[in-house]
Amino acid sequence: MTTIKTSIFIFSLLFFFQIAIAQNISGKIIDSQTGESIPYATILVNNAENLVSNAEGLFTLSENSSSPNTMLTISYLGYANQKLSVGNLVKQQNIIKLQAGIIELKEVNVSNKRLSPYEIMANVKANIKNNYAKNSIPKKDMIFFREITNFKPSILDVEIDESSGFSKNALKTANAQMTAFTSKLIAQPPREYVDILCNNYSYLTTKDDKPYYLSKLEVLKATKLKNENSSTSLDDLQKSATDIILTHLDSTKYYRVKSGLFGSRDTISLRKDFNKKKRPKSNQLTSTKANLTSFLTENNITNVTKFDFIHEPQTYDYTFEGATYTNENEFVYVLSFKPKKSKSKYKGKLYISETDFAVIRADYKLEDGKKVNGVNLKLLLGIKAIENVSKGTVIYKNSPVGNGYYLQYALQEKGQYIYINRPLKFIELTDEDKDVVAFDLKVEGNSFEKLEYLNMNRSESSEATIGKITEDDFSFIKLKSYDPKIWKDYNGIEPLEEMKQFKAVD
Repeated sequence: MTTIKTSIFIFSLLFFFQIAIAQNISGKIIDSQTGESIPYATILVNNAENLVSNAEGLFTLSENSSSPNTMLTISYLGYANQKLSVGNLVKQQNIIKLQAGIIELKEVNVSNKRLSPYEIMANVKANIKNNYAKNSIPKKDMIFFREITNFKPSILDVEIDESSGFSKNALKTANAQMTAFTSKLIAQPPREYVDILCNNYSYLTTKDDKPYYLSKLEVLKATKLKNENSSTSLDDLQKSATDIILTHLDSTKYYRVKSGLFGSRDTISLRKDFNKKKRPKSNQLTSTKANLTSFLTENNITNVTKFDFIHEPQTYDYTFEGATYTNENEFVYVLSFKPKKSKSKYKGKLYISETDFAVIRADYKLEDGKKVNGVNLKLLLGIKAIENVSKGTVIYKNSPVGNGYYLQYALQEKGQYIYINRPLKFIELTDEDKDVVAFDLKVEGNSFEKLEYLNMNRSESSEATIGKITEDDFSFIKLKSYDPKIWKDYNGIEPLEEMKQFKAVD
């Protein structure tokens, strides 16, 4: 009997131990002195995959990376590296405390001559092409990409004011649907979360005797969390309002859309045969690939417009903040910057390698009262848009494939104030009496976009391997609430609490 009880006890321990092993392990990185969270710290998993802590200092490992023997190396500029196993992480109650190691510049003999901030920036400019040049070596990048978009309208009015194409009942129904649609958006501002894990294969080649950067994208998993019937962009908003109108128009007729002084050449109809001819099948892979390419181009240090505080140092004031070191124990200058001339927009910090003057990290945001751009045609066209939020972080690392640096992590936040007050007309295409449905669209509010990019692993590939890759289209896994089990087999960026708490409302 004792043997049976002992066996049951041992079996139970093993059972619960296996459950513990199978679960994803989470951790939090904090400053050992202040207890404050450390965002965007690098977590190297078994010397193979790079993760970063989110803005709250949190990270989560996949089930495959959660065994007690998994080794983690934690690094962050200005802090001593820390190595520990997942088993030790659990013993520390999943808290990692990093020791600060900031060094005053006057205590560091970084060269025979102390350079001024402007001499440092001059060296940065002189070395940009070498430090961030694309090489021809075929490579494979494992990328995690997150996009958060939301739209918060303060005013949203849609009023039908001409309706020769509507019956009285149809007009009444359409107006009721419009009111319900706008009221819902005001009460529940739309928000969307997109997560994509993919392999990006690329190499520099030639095409028609010109340099050509060939790339192929392999999507491993993609999820979308949103209110299914909500609109997170102005295009979606206008499409939703248009769809309401279209449901009440004659499905056998053709219409042209006109907005204000400008007419559209697009012909629309509800006829099924027309839609089949006019609406090509969407390709999600092509769209995702274009978005990723655009993001990488915009967040490349060589982008003169985006990073004018690097390329146009004469328009900024720079101040020494001290020096620190990387996880390879290389000294790094720390410079703060702020606008010097009226056309300058940003303030922030630069972390610059003393060895080759590469910018290995940049934190930036708009100076108070500044804007990226704007258009005010409120009186003429009923449109006003101002990009008044722009901030982010880029982190570069020495490339393990070839020379130079590559983008390991980037955070980009954009925000716009938007005002639109425009008429929209649906005019029947006919030589006889035309059906006309017109409504006024008035929108005022703020849109916001937050993008995060993480290169988890870069490795060398080959032209033959990349040539065999087939780019297959994919579909998003649509979620109504965040489900961590969806990503249990993959590492990625831990979502913020707002995403974890989001629940879709149809």
